[in-house]
Amino acid sequence: MDDDRFSRAYEKGICIYQNRKCIGVLGEKKLHSILKYYIESDYLYHEIRINGFFADIYKDNVIYEIQTSSFNRLRNKLNSFLDEYNVNIIYPIPYNKWIYWISDQDGTISDKRKSPKKGNYMDAFKELYKIKMFLRNEKLKITLMLIDMHEYRLLNGWSKDFKKGSSRYERIPTKICDSLNLSTKKDYLFFFPDDLQSPFTVKKYSEVLGINRRLAGLMLNIMNHLDVIRVTGKQKNAYLYEICK
Repeated sequence: MDDDRFSRAYEKGICIYQNRKCIGVLGEKKLHSILKYYIESDYLYHEIRINGFFADIYKDNVIYEIQTSSFNRLRNKLNSFLDEYNVNIIYPIPYNKWIYWISDQDGTISDKRKSPKKGNYMDAFKELYKIKMFLRNEKLKITLMLIDMHEYRLLNGWSKDFKKGSSRYERIPTKICDSLNLSTKKDYLFFFPDDLQSPFTVKKYSEVLGINRRLAGLMLNIMNHLDVIRVTGKQKNAYLYEICK
């Protein structure tokens, strides 16, 4: 990824965040602000009103929407935008994450601690399922970004150490490590390793990818909807799938 481009976007994003007077910036988080400048450095293309909605970025007949969670909130926008425009949804995924804890009492901030969990592209499917009905649209493109982040959390949870159930306060990106574009059926073949033999079940798919069966089932549900795979039969109560050629 372009480190210089990211550094410039970081400086602009932090600056505009600290001087929040622009439309659409008041409730914006730093992660969103920085990514917006990474995708398009010229703020004149930011927060453009289209069909009664504000697009994060609009340039050359392409709408860019940066969505950090809750893809269901995009449905009304997509219903409106996709009739006339190409739409690119940018989804940042925490890759390496360092956590800071903020005292709910006096505001002091702890030293950073690296989270043992490492993000991957499969984390996006819980969100993609919420807009599954749009994924076949040729005008829609999904860009998944693996991003190193610093995450600040409030010590206001319900557990003894106040961490479980705590509130996330802010996420600040420090590096864009990699990205993956999903726009055609062929792109989704990325999620089928060579050692996966057909036909396969949800259980087998989860074992090969090293993920839980719930996520594996969700991914295959979307792949089947996109005609990336098809059902070929059943093995007892489990569906058998194969990759479409």
